Amino acid sequence: MNQANKILDKLDYGISRILAVLMVILVVDVTWQVLTRFILPKPSSFTEEVARFVLIWLSLLGAAYAYRLQSHLGLDILVRKLSHANAIRVFRFNCILVAIFAVLILIVGGSHLVSLTWSLGQQSPVLNIPMAYVYVVIPISGFIFLLYSISFIASAETITTNNCAK
Repeated sequence: MNQANKILDKLDYGISRILAVLMVILVVDVTWQVLTRFILPKPSSFTEEVARFVLIWLSLLGAAYAYRLQSHLGLDILVRKLSHANAIRVFRFNCILVAIFAVLILIVGGSHLVSLTWSLGQQSPVLNIPMAYVYVVIPISGFIFLLYSISFIASAETITTNNCAK
């Protein structure tokens, strides 16, 4: 399990750096969009599409990273009242649901979407890049969610120690 934790730590580090770069790109892009729209005489035509695509990547990778850090939204008022054993069962059940969602919707469905847009040759209107490049983050984030869910299921006893009744 120690080797798996090292791999997940490297994945966490990589995702956090990618998210930081995407956030910088988004801020610079939107700032440039505002400047060209309100200060310069000619608005930039590509900034809106870049912002939309970066936001898609930022949202999906950020959701997976937030799940890893357990900083996603959750209602744990009932789980806190459960015994430790029941809290572990509920936590594992939730992780299994997330894993099922990741596999069926994000990995399978996202891969189908990427394949379909690639085979149809769908291009973005302004940047003229394949839309499959934009959508490929869906199965990537699904795979990351799945890895994190498996990790949480394996280490449920240590994770839920602070979240249940004493």
